[in-house]
Amino acid sequence: MSPDARLVADIGGTRARFALLDRTGSPGLVRILAVSDFPGPVEAIQTYLDEVGAPALQAAAIALAAPIHGEVVRLTNAAWSFSRDQLKSRLGLRRVLLLNDFTALALSLPHLGSADLRQVGAGTSVELAAKAVLGPGTGLGVSGVLFHRGCWLALSGEGGHCSLAPTDARESAILALAWRELGHVSAERLLSGSGLPLLNRLVAAVDGRREEPLSTAEIVSRALSRQDVQCQAVIETFCAMLGSMAGNLALTLGAQGGVYVGGGIIPRLGELFDHSPFRVRFEAKGRFGSYLAAIPTYVMLSPTPALLGAAHALAESEGYP
Repeated sequence: MSPDARLVADIGGTRARFALLDRTGSPGLVRILAVSDFPGPVEAIQTYLDEVGAPALQAAAIALAAPIHGEVVRLTNAAWSFSRDQLKSRLGLRRVLLLNDFTALALSLPHLGSADLRQVGAGTSVELAAKAVLGPGTGLGVSGVLFHRGCWLALSGEGGHCSLAPTDARESAILALAWRELGHVSAERLLSGSGLPLLNRLVAAVDGRREEPLSTAEIVSRALSRQDVQCQAVIETFCAMLGSMAGNLALTLGAQGGVYVGGGIIPRLGELFDHSPFRVRFEAKGRFGSYLAAIPTYVMLSPTPALLGAAHALAESEGYP
């Protein structure tokens, strides 16, 4: 182990992923811990370091499911709240780089290989064109990368909290119920792990079925079994709405380099996602349907791509090759 150990982390609302960079700058010794098991990131990092027998850290790049503005960071879908200075002083770090988790995920896109991706639908990536990424996990992350003056620049935003728009009468009825209950309905409210139980209830009400309270894992599992009509309808609606949002994102960024779908939910769906309305709805943009038909969409299969993105961000910030 290098005496100047550098850590990368990807901290979401449910899980925290950690790795140490090897001499080539690649993440290794990956461990995944539950966020709810720790009062904050320092305790989780110290537990990870104890597990892998690491020496004292010198630098860290930490990707977080939260807006990175100001000194104090608060996770959007978990209870952790901390400051950059706390991390530096308590862990004895020379340097701490904090970035949004989907900024890190976006930075991984140019470095993913074919084995890390599964294409859904047609389309061909345009070299060095903008790439977009979105992914439903505990929440809904959105980002992208643009190539400028020899390097890839990641966008840092909160696109998952944009207003969710219906595409047909059925979705209008679903959204009408959600608006009555929530006021503002962001995409994350329905297109995320935390939102699936609500979507289940709304779909049951609009389709006239008895609603059975289910967890996100139960909804996904029952849909995959193809023996639960209600859960299949929920996942089909989920994928259709996600496809519409992905098409909007592709148009907004001009993402002719492709649209990548990450997060913890979609890779689990496998062929159910591939045969869902996602791709049809992605292209269903009227006069710009042919524009979107040329853009490829990919499911991200790598289990820890944000760690790769964080590694590249740390290397650039420190001047490592």
